[in-house]
Amino acid sequence: MTKRILVVDDDPAALRLVQYTLQQDGYEVITASNGLDGLRKASSEAPDVVVLDVMLPGIDGLEVASRLRAQPSTAGIPIIMVSAKAREIDRAAGLKVGADDYVTKPADPAEISRRVAQLLARKAISPPDR
Repeated sequence: MTKRILVVDDDPAALRLVQYTLQQDGYEVITASNGLDGLRKASSEAPDVVVLDVMLPGIDGLEVASRLRAQPSTAGIPIIMVSAKAREIDRAAGLKVGADDYVTKPADPAEISRRVAQLLARKAISPPDR
């Protein structure tokens, strides 16, 4: 079964590049260009992983991650945050709101794809929630 990846980024070029790379690696890719659309698609499309930019118009990625973790239907979806904010405090903030991984920009799309594969593998061997 093809894994579905939701990519949320307001930079069209970055979004296309990550989308293309993930599709080449065999994933089905859903895209959103802002936080609100990302939240809607995470709820309606049931992705296996969310790749989420931090700096988004309207609702930022930190708020999106927090809301995803608060909803029972999306709480277990692994999240990879991607941001130009590279300081340790920024990484810590992303992990605090529920991100499983944090990648700094400019991010190599192949690296994002590797991180997606790692999270999917980790999810596959994790025991079910009780």
